[in-house]
Amino acid sequence: MKLTVGNMHFQKLNDEIRACADKEILLENCIGQRYIGSGLSNKDIRINGIAGNALGAYLGGGSIVTEGNAQDATGDTMNDGTIIVNGSCGDGAGYGMRGGKMFIRGNIGYRAGIHMKAYQEKLPVMVIGGCAGSFLGEYQAGGIIIVLGLHKPESAPVTGYFCGTGMHGGKIFLRSETEPTGLPKQIVVSEATASDLAEIDGYLDEFCQHFGEDKTEILSSRFYMLTPNSKNPYKQLYTIY
Repeated sequence: MKLTVGNMHFQKLNDEIRACADKEILLENCIGQRYIGSGLSNKDIRINGIAGNALGAYLGGGSIVTEGNAQDATGDTMNDGTIIVNGSCGDGAGYGMRGGKMFIRGNIGYRAGIHMKAYQEKLPVMVIGGCAGSFLGEYQAGGIIIVLGLHKPESAPVTGYFCGTGMHGGKIFLRSETEPTGLPKQIVVSEATASDLAEIDGYLDEFCQHFGEDKTEILSSRFYMLTPNSKNPYKQLYTIY
């Protein structure tokens, strides 16, 4: 089904998406409508234009692809499925993310991956092609965040301030020629080994397939892996990866 969105109210748009019998839905001329795909599990949605806040919040399966940028809270408490952003993304993406995968071609705002968690077979993954704002992975309890820093000015850092603050599970991979500095004391930083990179190899393949990037070029740079200090006293209170 194809819907021309224009000035349609977000509630009417989402009602039409839910009522549609088709699995594949194309949204044309989207201009910031909120909650697109929220709570769905059986649709493949493609968006031409700009999606509003909470794109794919509570997503339980299927896929959402936006050809433009996405706003704040993309993938909020996402449980499964795939979100692909062919642009940049606002703040709070992947808040409380519990499963599924997000691929962002460009940059991402503040507090991406905050409270991300994993449980049993659920492993949330976020791959950011550009740079991330401050508080990346704040209170992260599980899952994998990958920041590639592609096409950025040479002097620009791949993340902002306070990366991994309160982190007590999961892993953050930063593609950088220099070791990241200014991290919280409970973060352990190590240069990623071949074994570490093998863990994210499939996600890099997917990223390159979605956005036409060169995996060989991506892997020509160093990667650093951030993990929480095992002595963190709060670790035992959370399900971690």
